[in-house]
Amino acid sequence: MIGQIFASAPEVITEHMERVVSTWQVIAAVVIFLVCYAFIISEKINRSVIAMVGALLLVSLGIVDLHDAYTKHIHWATIFLLLGMMILVGIANKSGIFQYIAIWTAKSANGDPVKILVRLAILTALGAAFIDNVTTVLLIAPITIAIVQVLKISPVPFLITEILICNIGGASTLVGDPPNIMIGAAAKMTFNDFLFHITPFIVAATALTILFLKFYYRKHLHVEEQYKQALQDINPRDYIRDIALAKKSLFVFALTLVGFMTHQFLGLEPATVAMGGATLLMLIGVKESDMEGVYHTVEWITIFFFAGLFVLVGGLVDVGIIEKFAKWTLNVTGGNLTLTSFAILWAAGIASAFVDNIPLVATMIPLINTMGDPALDPALAEHLRTLWWSLALGACLGGNGTLIASSANLVVASVAVREGTPISFVEFLKISVPVTLASLALATLYVYFFFILLGLA
Repeated sequence: MIGQIFASAPEVITEHMERVVSTWQVIAAVVIFLVCYAFIISEKINRSVIAMVGALLLVSLGIVDLHDAYTKHIHWATIFLLLGMMILVGIANKSGIFQYIAIWTAKSANGDPVKILVRLAILTALGAAFIDNVTTVLLIAPITIAIVQVLKISPVPFLITEILICNIGGASTLVGDPPNIMIGAAAKMTFNDFLFHITPFIVAATALTILFLKFYYRKHLHVEEQYKQALQDINPRDYIRDIALAKKSLFVFALTLVGFMTHQFLGLEPATVAMGGATLLMLIGVKESDMEGVYHTVEWITIFFFAGLFVLVGGLVDVGIIEKFAKWTLNVTGGNLTLTSFAILWAAGIASAFVDNIPLVATMIPLINTMGDPALDPALAEHLRTLWWSLALGACLGGNGTLIASSANLVVASVAVREGTPISFVEFLKISVPVTLASLALATLYVYFFFILLGLA
């Protein structure tokens, strides 16, 4: 396949640049992409640095035009949506509202560890639906550790549950997981599109997974009565550091959610809504002296990683690699909607179990866009949204495959190590593999029945 691409490279003409691409540029684009991807997976060097180095090499070698890099390849809608949500969460976190909610949730279970497991799982799913996965686990994992320390039990069942539920719950909305943000921007899908097409399945998948985990861990969760009482003696209000800011944060979060649900009627992009919410909370909830600290809450590493990654993938688009793979995939599946959808769902799911789903989705987006070209396959182009939903489900659900499958998994694993209760890679696999395979199988049935058979995509 690669050999065929290289052989025909001199004949590849990029549409936006209207120039012939030479063989060395194709080779260089592929080599730079693969080397950068290898370094990103290895985590030997900061991934944002690697992505930026790769992007700069592509621009410096003339493979990607600088103007195209920042006008076409970098998805600014994705960048600003991430920025807005990061600022919102960063400010709200300073109030202590998230810690309050977690402690209150645990106390409502009256110290019963099984009920606490279920309620923290539900809280994690809700958080992951509206906050990115890494931020969600950064908020919930330390609180979970504090709760189980009071109960004198192992945090591992709780942390593994939160990893699995976070990855599943993150798939439910447009803003729940970066891959969804990327797909939404690329396919021009709204918040309500995800709410209608994906959320019902994710709610069912989350409920089934929680029931399974409750059954799986029930024999490992026993707490003495004295420790249950110790948890009940904790006052959640003690975790609120700024009650005025907490109220303002809840108000702006609610307003932002309404904005996401009505943005298509208001003629606003999701990124505009997120930045609007962030700006409003900065205006009414942050003092001038604290403003610099707000910008420190932004995960600039992630922002620059996205920017560099978009240009890296743009290099593959510009030299014609993506178009060639799209044609090859259509040849293999015969352009059949069912086969193509299942291939994307399972390929994304399996690949996401071993590599970060963000670069994976960044690579898949132009591939699906090319498949949607009516000139390649008019029939498939009419049902392109089914392919987008297949990609979204596969990429997010596959993040549960292994302990290294997503950034959220690694964050929780590092918290567990720091607390002296590391999560065994094999122990995680025993529970993650059946959950991942079952959720992908259910997603396959969902895609076939609702999107292909009933045509509700």
